[in-house]
Amino acid sequence: QLQLVESGGGLVQPGGSLRLSCAPSGFTLTDYYVGWFRQAPGQAREGVSCISNTGGKMNYAESVKGRFTISRDNTKNTVYLQMNNLKPDDDGVYYCAAPEGKCRLSGSDMDYWGKGTLDTVSS
Repeated sequence: QLQLVESGGGLVQPGGSLRLSCAPSGFTLTDYYVGWFRQAPGQAREGVSCISNTGGKMNYAESVKGRFTISRDNTKNTVYLQMNNLKPDDDGVYYCAAPEGKCRLSGSDMDYWGKGTLDTVSS
């Protein structure tokens, strides 16, 4: 079964940084768009960012623009999410996902999901 595995979450103070990684299990990620999504307790899932298979196209939710950067290293078969200037509103479980087609921040049509990694922003 094709799966994605996230890593890099943790506890960080407001203003701090984290870098999340997303790697596949059982397949090569290089042909896929990849998206990052997050869900805070009691809230709906929110799209954070998407990146094209080549890394040439990225888009971001307004709430993270200027603070988060999505990137990928296809030689390492890994996608990253660099999160800077973290705020308490950035709390939540972060998931990476990949569609068979294009990535949408709505999260629709995503075919493969990871189990998530928890980020907590607290002083």
